[in-house]
Amino acid sequence: MQDLDPDDPRPPYRQVASALRAAILTRSLKPGEKLPSGPELAKRYGVARMTAQQAIRVLREEGLVVSRQGSGVFVRERTERPVGLRPHIERAFEAEKVTIDFAGFSGETLHGAMSEPLDKIRAGQVRPESIRVRILVPDPAQPWTLPATVDGLADSPAFRARATGIMQRHTEAVVEAVNELGELGLVADAAAEVRVAPAVPLFKLYVINDAEVFFGYYPVQEHTVKLDGDQVPMWDLMGKDATLFHHSADSDPDTLASQYVAQSKMWFDSVWGSVARPFTR
Repeated sequence: MQDLDPDDPRPPYRQVASALRAAILTRSLKPGEKLPSGPELAKRYGVARMTAQQAIRVLREEGLVVSRQGSGVFVRERTERPVGLRPHIERAFEAEKVTIDFAGFSGETLHGAMSEPLDKIRAGQVRPESIRVRILVPDPAQPWTLPATVDGLADSPAFRARATGIMQRHTEAVVEAVNELGELGLVADAAAEVRVAPAVPLFKLYVINDAEVFFGYYPVQEHTVKLDGDQVPMWDLMGKDATLFHHSADSDPDTLASQYVAQSKMWFDSVWGSVARPFTR
């Protein structure tokens, strides 16, 4: 487990949590293994016991560790369980400069996860200096390879029209809410934008404050949808069944987690700045 970086601007408990998270995800701390006790962690990292307890709480909220009364804290046996996106996005808004990049299908999960932090800004509970949100979705004006009809693997214009309505509802809600914060003067610099890409994503990606990444594959499943009055079997991308994996950059740019975050941002920037176009109705 790495030492804390005195030049890292993050609070000590976040640094300790990041170091432990990296040890868990790289399996330096194996599933089922007991973590050092609070006093041992405090001594190991040169922090207060309360700081060590805060770090453990962060990992518990992320589902990486479990506490067993009278026994201690252990690495969860299945660390590949779905990671909760919402608490990470909520914490992201505690930063002075907030950036959220999303690539995926509809933006429904992003819309739900951003509701509470935006409400906190309106209530004056948090006040970031700037917010930048970029949303990348498939171009509904172009035929899609997936979802596709079960019979013939064909694009369905009716399904695209239905999906476009869902996409617009969630992405436009995010854009309007973020831009409104700037118009009301609650955030000095607030902007959100949606662009479309000429390909359907088979995964969803969130890059948060250029420091964290959530990534998950869309399972392809048969799903019967009512289109133009008919029940049509479709091979659909089931976003709600996607398991999200979490990667958090640390002070070492060469670690696996830091490289994953950097490459995810590089991929998003490359698509956003090349083939993506503004989303127009």
